Amino acid sequence: MDTGSHLLLGLTLAGASLAIPAVGADPSLQHALIAASLIGSHAPDFDAVARLKGQTVYLRHHRGITHSLPAPPVWAAAIGLPAAWLFGVWEHAVLLVLWTMLAVIFHITLDLFNGYGVQCLRPFTRRWLHLDSLCLFDPYIFGIHTAAALLWLTGIVEGSAAGAMFDILYGLTFVYMLSRLAERRRRKKQLERVFGTNNRITLLPHMSGLTWQFVIDGAECYETGTIGVKGIVMEAKIWKSTSLSGSEPVVATLGTDGVRAFLSFATNVHVQVKEKLDGYEVTWGDVRFWHNHKLPYTAAVTLDRQMNVLSSKLGWDKKTWEPPYV
Repeated sequence: MDTGSHLLLGLTLAGASLAIPAVGADPSLQHALIAASLIGSHAPDFDAVARLKGQTVYLRHHRGITHSLPAPPVWAAAIGLPAAWLFGVWEHAVLLVLWTMLAVIFHITLDLFNGYGVQCLRPFTRRWLHLDSLCLFDPYIFGIHTAAALLWLTGIVEGSAAGAMFDILYGLTFVYMLSRLAERRRRKKQLERVFGTNNRITLLPHMSGLTWQFVIDGAECYETGTIGVKGIVMEAKIWKSTSLSGSEPVVATLGTDGVRAFLSFATNVHVQVKEKLDGYEVTWGDVRFWHNHKLPYTAAVTLDRQMNVLSSKLGWDKKTWEPPYV
């Protein structure tokens, strides 16, 4: 999810600890838990420092090792233990470490529900896993957690009552997340009844949650459209570029960092070759993110006539607030 949502949920997760009697009776422990939970809820995204080495390096490593299986206990110890020492609550160090671990695990789980996905099973596999059920920003989760946080911070709800409120809040959040998985499954079944079960189907939700973008991976082409309250609406048919897969310009791009990073992540690959006066422009796109008649996530490589790489670019060609929200 987005940074603001992760931090907000870190705050409300700290609020849930008020249901523990020892926390409610010790202001220093409360402050330590808030600090540890806030930092822990954002810690996996500290890999953003990879941006200093360029966009390609960032996209290759973001949501990788910092979101892996060993990450939660490492982050928990690195954040929880110093928090216990700084706030003078060393006797509650175990609680702080466990609560920080919860914050990290919930961060990774939310990212798993997104269409971009995570490499959360490293070191066993570097495969990108994504449940394609939540947008990068979910207005319903954000709204209900904001309301609860304001009730707590303004003193309208305090102490154990606040802890109970946050416990109920997280129960509702988990039910909502499971309902999004169920809704995605239901929409996929609808599409399978129309297009059959032999074709791979991918779905991504719109921010409203009522409409889903889908891609049908057929034998000769990709078919994309939306499914929701208006039924199935077809948008485009994109013919597969299998005839280009072995062409000299395409092969020449396979060794570039951008294309390697792209192919390790993409699921519905489409490649285009445009001949220019002084060479070629090869563009790799992922049809899964098709929107508004274009492929916004691409790896583009410019070659000269001798197939030497002149430039390479990997990234998104869209505004942050534009779909797809991944």
